Amino acid sequence: MRTRRSLLLWAAAVLAPWVAAGCAPFSAGLFTPIPVPPWVTERMEEKYCYPNDFRTPVLPPIREGFPPPTCEDQPDDARVLRALEHVTRGVPYFYEEFRDNVEVIKERVKDTIDPPRFFPLIGPAQLHHCHWKCTITYTETIESGYPFPFRCVKPRVKVIYIDLDHLHLYPGCTVESQRAVNRELAGP
Repeated sequence: MRTRRSLLLWAAAVLAPWVAAGCAPFSAGLFTPIPVPPWVTERMEEKYCYPNDFRTPVLPPIREGFPPPTCEDQPDDARVLRALEHVTRGVPYFYEEFRDNVEVIKERVKDTIDPPRFFPLIGPAQLHHCHWKCTITYTETIESGYPFPFRCVKPRVKVIYIDLDHLHLYPGCTVESQRAVNRELAGP
């Protein structure tokens, strides 16, 4: 019994500095740092910070006697660049890729309004198609510092099509239904 106790004390005395020095992988318990690559936060940002990129807005009805609305709202540059494929994740000094001198040119391709139909959870509405062609020009730089220094700069052009479709409520054919929709949209 006495030898077992002394053996345990010697083992504790030898292991205590090793554990206290931080050499043990889980010595900090819950506070053990876990390495996370930097691209994980970028993907989480894309997922949670820009949910409206893929939502369809519902707008008020198109008024009789007025010209039909047009697609004047261009997609913003940030949304276009988010739709562009991502830069290749590289290893610093071995392979790195950069995009410089980015220019975005936007052209409206389609601006039409469909006849009214029923949409679940919305009701009768008209789909307004707004399609944009976005041409992105930039210079792509690929660098490497090991095993030998290397740098390649190329001009690039990418084309992305973005749909900014939205719905216009359709109040119906009767005057009463049109007034009811106007009351609901205007609020109390």
